[in-house]
Amino acid sequence: MRLNSPQINLITRACMKASRSLIRDFGEIENLQVSTKGPGDFVTSADKRTEKIIIDELQKAHPDYGIVTEESGIINKYNLDNRWIIDPIDGTLNFLNGIPQFAISIAYEENSEVKCGVIFNPIMNEMFCAEKGNGSYLNNSRIRVSNKKKINDALIVTGGPKGASKIKDKIFSEYINVSKNVSNVRKFGSAALDIAYVACGRFDGYWQRELNYWDIAAGIIILKEAGGYLDFFDTENDSPIKKNILATNSHIHNDLSELIFKKDIE
Repeated sequence: MRLNSPQINLITRACMKASRSLIRDFGEIENLQVSTKGPGDFVTSADKRTEKIIIDELQKAHPDYGIVTEESGIINKYNLDNRWIIDPIDGTLNFLNGIPQFAISIAYEENSEVKCGVIFNPIMNEMFCAEKGNGSYLNNSRIRVSNKKKINDALIVTGGPKGASKIKDKIFSEYINVSKNVSNVRKFGSAALDIAYVACGRFDGYWQRELNYWDIAAGIIILKEAGGYLDFFDTENDSPIKKNILATNSHIHNDLSELIFKKDIE
């Protein structure tokens, strides 16, 4: 029987409450495409509204906890021991275009370690959650990573470079090398869901550069508790929020790492 901590219960409640307005907002997207109101402004307000609902819910229970968020920045900076890491809409471009591949992502961090997290796709009604030592779940069913061991059989997902990226050539070069040596590569547009999909075995591995910590904080614990492995590479010490991530089912981790660093698998 799965026993949830107060933190995971609180996160789940915040996700469900925030998702109601987010589902309504998503239903308005199709109308916005032909209206004079800027869709980008609409998404920004949806982002902020979702974040405010989450923050209000979490602060009711723990007003002194630190919060790291995409829209509001850092709240209660002095508290580094207990922090919520929030991404109100991970996959905003998908959201903006009416594609139901986006998620609310919330993690709880204690003494710099992620202890539990939830990634919730409200349109698909899929909630991925995990807490340390208690396994990973999708809608109350236990999930585990895939058992695939050969890199050339693996289905990999990535995010590719953002429009403003200054290292597009490097990222495209990695993509070419990986795609030549695996079964296929997908690009779905939500880092949080990409990691969750590795955790439940839909993908075998995932890598991406130039992410923010709030994109993947909840995914860290969900993947680990599902038996996966992840690490961060080419870390910039002066930008602790920025992350380059490699996440896999563990079996193909070394092989995928070698491909990213330009070594062909024989």
